[in-house]
Amino acid sequence: MKIATFNINGIRARLPRLLEWLEREQPDVACLQELKCADEALPVLDIEGAGYRAVWHGQKGFNGVAILARGESPHLRRVGLPGDPDDTHSRYIEAEVGGIVIASIYLPNGNPVGTEKFPYKLRWMERLREHAAGLLAEERPVVLAGDWNVVTEDRDVFSVAAMQHDALMQPETRAAWRRILHQGWTDALRALHPKEERLYTFWDYTAGCWQRDAGFRIDHLLLSPQVTDRLTAAGVDRWARGQEKASDHAPTWVMLD
Repeated sequence: MKIATFNINGIRARLPRLLEWLEREQPDVACLQELKCADEALPVLDIEGAGYRAVWHGQKGFNGVAILARGESPHLRRVGLPGDPDDTHSRYIEAEVGGIVIASIYLPNGNPVGTEKFPYKLRWMERLREHAAGLLAEERPVVLAGDWNVVTEDRDVFSVAAMQHDALMQPETRAAWRRILHQGWTDALRALHPKEERLYTFWDYTAGCWQRDAGFRIDHLLLSPQVTDRLTAAGVDRWARGQEKASDHAPTWVMLD
């Protein structure tokens, strides 16, 4: 079973790239982020034509998450994180596919630091931590996949100096990440590539970042213990970032037996 996460950066603008990737890589489950599209405008027929069924949590012009499953319909468990009834951002969706609970996450960016956006990011991560603890307590296979907007360690960024003031790698951000990880989750990509440098999933459109391989790793799949035992492979579909009119993220995936 192949489970992937892909920040598509606008599903209507990148639809050809999404369909191309689905046909070439054929993930069993694809978690999408940053749809930037209201539910009523989502390209449902195109997705179904590619052989996938989906659950969506869209938002016009911003955010938006989805879970696609090949050949079956995901069973929707929840939309949005608990803990804030006034949260209007479409950043979390959770479904069950093939006996695995899967979440598609688009964590707040938090920039610029010094504005309300940064404490909002930290509060959101705390809500995610509390919900993740509840998922672990179910003692079921769970995958938390998405654009976490967290550079978890210095080797996961092309330049620590260039990013030192960015919300993605502030000490508070990394501490919030560790509080989630240390509940008992496994960072799948690092678990199977513990020594690899330049293990990137995102390259900005500016300053020739893709051409220079000036990227960083912010797309993560966290696995519960019940899934970690089944992990056989993990990787990044870098080729997708090099396509014409590509997303600035590359799909990241795990393979489970």
